[in-house]
Amino acid sequence: MCILPPPRRLVRLLLLLPVGLASAACEGPPVGPAPPTAIVAPPAPASPTSALAPAAPTAASRRAAPGCGPALAPPLRLDGRGDPYLPRLGNAGYAAQHYTLDLRVDPDTDVLSGTVTMQAQTLQGLGAFDLDFQGLTIDDITVDGARAVYFRDGAELVIQFPQPVPPGTRFTSAVTYHGRPQPAPAKAVPITIGWQRGTHGTFVADEPEGAETWYPVSDHPCDKATYTLRITVPQPYVVAANGLLRSADDHGTSTTYLWETRDPLASYLVTVDIGDFALRTDQGTGGLPIRNYFPRDLADQAAQIFAPTKDMIAFYSSRFGPYPFDVYGVVVVDADLNFSLETQTLSLFGRGVVGDPAGASLVVAHELSHQWFGDSVSLKSWQDIWLNEGFATYAQYLWYEHTHDRAALDTVMQTLRDTLVGQRLPPPGRPPLDDLFNASVYNRGALTLHALRRTVGDDTFFRILQTYTARYRYGNAGTADFIAVAQEVSGRDLRSLFDSWLYADAVPALP
Repeated sequence: MCILPPPRRLVRLLLLLPVGLASAACEGPPVGPAPPTAIVAPPAPASPTSALAPAAPTAASRRAAPGCGPALAPPLRLDGRGDPYLPRLGNAGYAAQHYTLDLRVDPDTDVLSGTVTMQAQTLQGLGAFDLDFQGLTIDDITVDGARAVYFRDGAELVIQFPQPVPPGTRFTSAVTYHGRPQPAPAKAVPITIGWQRGTHGTFVADEPEGAETWYPVSDHPCDKATYTLRITVPQPYVVAANGLLRSADDHGTSTTYLWETRDPLASYLVTVDIGDFALRTDQGTGGLPIRNYFPRDLADQAAQIFAPTKDMIAFYSSRFGPYPFDVYGVVVVDADLNFSLETQTLSLFGRGVVGDPAGASLVVAHELSHQWFGDSVSLKSWQDIWLNEGFATYAQYLWYEHTHDRAALDTVMQTLRDTLVGQRLPPPGRPPLDDLFNASVYNRGALTLHALRRTVGDDTFFRILQTYTARYRYGNAGTADFIAVAQEVSGRDLRSLFDSWLYADAVPALP
């Protein structure tokens, strides 16, 4: 995610003061616990709502990458993964396998209704399980087709099993609900997260915990799942979402769009964008489909801004390893956003990106590179956010080097380092929770990688990146995992380098 300055300042900040490129993702507001009053859902419909979901795509081979594992002891109920920064997000008691979001949306009134079905497997013995979900009215909940007892505890939706279940139990939950999703203000940066309204239509920007504002989910990057997104909207609205568009069924006054992801997806990277879009397509290396959704009045200009995408994909594939997904593209929503977001396979931008073609290039490169760093290889803990944003920031400067030369890159990196000196920013390896996405995470994180590259040389550096993206493809990694890969590939003890760049208060000199 990138926080963008006003367009007229963008080029100068990109090339001279890269602090202006600091990406940002946000934490929602604290929600006080509600009294845990048990509710019995109404009788289940004759046909279980889980029947709405097609069989989950086979992704066993794609889920083979190392994950995060249970983080807590096994009581009958767990209400989070125990993330050191956001402990209540997600759930360590089960692993989500597949979500089906079967929703009807009226963008003119912001009313959303439908059913979210989750297929999951318990990792521990449980008597109940939690989903992250705040606001909105629940109409019905079933577990394996039977009505369920549930209660709400702040932002937690607690659903009871009919009887305690052992580890390894597969189950299907279905939550039917309706309402007007409300975006949440962020603590870390001055933006809102979740389901949001544009000038004409709606869009989603969830990092790190906005997903729970519009659908029930295990909302932590360690609990990735595949998705089916079946979204019905009135005509002439168009739905752009993650993955591949399987069908668009015309009902006369409405259209149902069916999108599916074959690869595991972290909840904060799920997107549903609704607007009066024009579709523009292209093709990358090896026939990779590229589909871009632009506001109709900006389509020609936007197409020029994003024309280099296929060349960027080819370049990054040569540096980081093969592009990890089946498709890529962007959506430009009809809203004046001061950020962009790397939603998986379909990066999100506001219409302002069209206003400054020269400055937009690095922002476009930043979000694309996240498909490797953050989307395919996701963090284990939000404390490790530099693994997403430091890598994407350095990747955008690799593109700058590619279009200029190494001397130009070295000049920018030295300027970036000098800019950070004296700012009293926390080191990137231990950002504060209330300023999780500060400039140090992005810029000193990028400098960490440049220092590593200078220390081990280009050939070894890019072998480190390729080994890292291959080993943790579709999985999760932490800072210790990356350091271990760097030491293994280089055959060197690099602990002092990483300690000084990631954890020391003072900004080191570049080697």
